[in-house]
Amino acid sequence: MRTRSLRALRQAGLSLVELVMFIVIVSIGIAGILSVMNVTTGSSADPMVRKQAMAIAESMLEEILLKDFANPADPDAFSGAPTQANRALFDDIGDYHGFATTGIYPVGDATVIPGLGGYNIQVSVVSDGSLGGAASVVPAADARLITVTVTGPGATAITLNAYRTNYAP
Repeated sequence: MRTRSLRALRQAGLSLVELVMFIVIVSIGIAGILSVMNVTTGSSADPMVRKQAMAIAESMLEEILLKDFANPADPDAFSGAPTQANRALFDDIGDYHGFATTGIYPVGDATVIPGLGGYNIQVSVVSDGSLGGAASVVPAADARLITVTVTGPGATAITLNAYRTNYAP
């Protein structure tokens, strides 16, 4: 009986070889997990840049869509090249055609919004008679396709399109 208890005591615990193997296997597993986390955190800012670019594009598109379809009968109506300096004078959607900025500015302000200097906007407003398909009920002269493209850091580009029609009598 005494020999059996001595064997049981000798077999309890880990040998040095088993302990070293355990440390090596756990180290490899932790290194693999940390490398996956490193890749994940390295690209975690991309969704924020896309979301910010989308918000900028939506804001610009809404600004344009709230303007009149055609130039109002106003002697002070805007004419000239569409730039940030004269953006406050835009009174119809056609004034935005060709508008482009480097950095995001509030309307009528010459100061870039902090943190948005790496974003650019390009706007196109063109006549489009394809609204409604082949049997279009909207004449080309009364439909405009508005395209807003926002390019952010890392060449992230968001393009939004919207139609505006001349629904005024």
